[in-house]
Amino acid sequence: MSKIIFVRKKGHGEAHHKSGAWKVAYADFVTALMALFIVLWLMNTNDHIRQAVAGYFNDPSGKSALTGTDRSGSNDSLPITRNNVASLKERLESAILKRNNLKALSDHIQITITPEGLRIELLESKDGTFFNTGSATLSQNGRELLQLISQQLGSLPNQISIEGHTDARPYALTGSYSNWELSTDRANAARRVMQASGLRGDQVSQVRGYADEQLRVPSNPYDPSNRRISLIVQYMKDAPDPPGIVTPHAPLAAQVQIH
Repeated sequence: MSKIIFVRKKGHGEAHHKSGAWKVAYADFVTALMALFIVLWLMNTNDHIRQAVAGYFNDPSGKSALTGTDRSGSNDSLPITRNNVASLKERLESAILKRNNLKALSDHIQITITPEGLRIELLESKDGTFFNTGSATLSQNGRELLQLISQQLGSLPNQISIEGHTDARPYALTGSYSNWELSTDRANAARRVMQASGLRGDQVSQVRGYADEQLRVPSNPYDPSNRRISLIVQYMKDAPDPPGIVTPHAPLAAQVQIH
């Protein structure tokens, strides 16, 4: 009598399932690791970026106000007009206050909304803050602040004008060099740093030196804050001023509560 032998073979699907199980576990691990990196990155970004990311997940189609409009890019590159200029002011103030060395100089940084545009002023102290005294050479803090500002403004389509101002004290050195040359040279020094740090080559519309013709404190022509650089983010188009626009002569520290 012949013997019947049964041969039992493992199913192909079962073997495949066991051999691929590690891949699923590895994919889960990589996904969790990526999520951790994203969380750590978000913890070190500013409120504007966190709101934009949250807006995307709440509305992936991009129609939410937090993620902008149907244009490509984010709100950072939208034209600045009288209607949205306050958001740029808040963004600049937040970026400055996040830098400890610049936060300490907030008394000398004034950002105001004006009929001409957003005006950013770097006010000098008695011994010089952003420029070396009597010179058009930027200090380290002045250079870093201008680099930071240019990185914030470089994505905007708006044009920027740069003004240099001095106090009424005559320039100390003898010769033909005067406050007119000094104010112009300081404005041009600011322009060079900003164009090398983020502003487009065609973004600066004007560079002007006013010497002491437009004093910030007319009652005290020798006040150090009369020596300043003014950066104006010009509106894209002419429109009526929205209610509540003011032009206070107060430094950044007085306008923003520092925690």
